[in-house]
Amino acid sequence: MTLTRIPRMAGWFLTALLLIIAIALISPQQLPVALYKLSLISLAAVVAYWLDRSLFPYARPDGYLQHHWRDTGGACELDADYQVSPGYHQVFAAAMLRRAIIVGAVVIGVALGL
Repeated sequence: MTLTRIPRMAGWFLTALLLIIAIALISPQQLPVALYKLSLISLAAVVAYWLDRSLFPYARPDGYLQHHWRDTGGACELDADYQVSPGYHQVFAAAMLRRAIIVGAVVIGVALGL
């Protein structure tokens, strides 16, 4: 007997679906507003990502990995999938945090403007 795994984030997807159904039942005229807000937030995340890439073209987080992340490697199961180059762990972490802060700030800024 094989057990199939529930897809990741399935619980959140189900919750979102139930909330959309609740909005449709309680106030159907709000569905286009909710779609508009979700699309603006998604657009803000994409714009923020590309803003980070254009502001810091030589400090992309994947530039600090030992091997290109698209290369398929036989990593040990007890090891990280993508190793950071020796001596660049703090720089890699700073680049990841920088990108997260920029994306978060832009998304929050757009959300506050709604």
